[in-house]
Amino acid sequence: MPKRVLTGVVVSDKADKTVIVRVERRVMHPVYKKFISRSKKYAAHDATNARKTGDSVRIEECRPISKSKRWIVLGDETPVTRKEAAAATKDDAATPAPGARSPRRSAKTAATPE
Repeated sequence: MPKRVLTGVVVSDKADKTVIVRVERRVMHPVYKKFISRSKKYAAHDATNARKTGDSVRIEECRPISKSKRWIVLGDETPVTRKEAAAATKDDAATPAPGARSPRRSAKTAATPE
């Protein structure tokens, strides 16, 4: 049986080799049919103590490591903070690809020489 893999945000890194990860999911309300965010916190094993509060991580189900730890942080991803991720997406959006037209210019103004 495959192991579950979840994605979440580190909310605490105070313990040694342990991080607390908040995983959010969206569920539909049974009566009002609106989507509600539900979250749950998992204690995950981080052997290198590399993850810090605010990092986005992937955790995988594993054997019991301690009383509360049944998850392990996957080591294939590099730790990325929310600020770094937001800055990266902002930079990507700010620099258009070479030869690409601006989305605000219409076809008529783009064809007209300036």
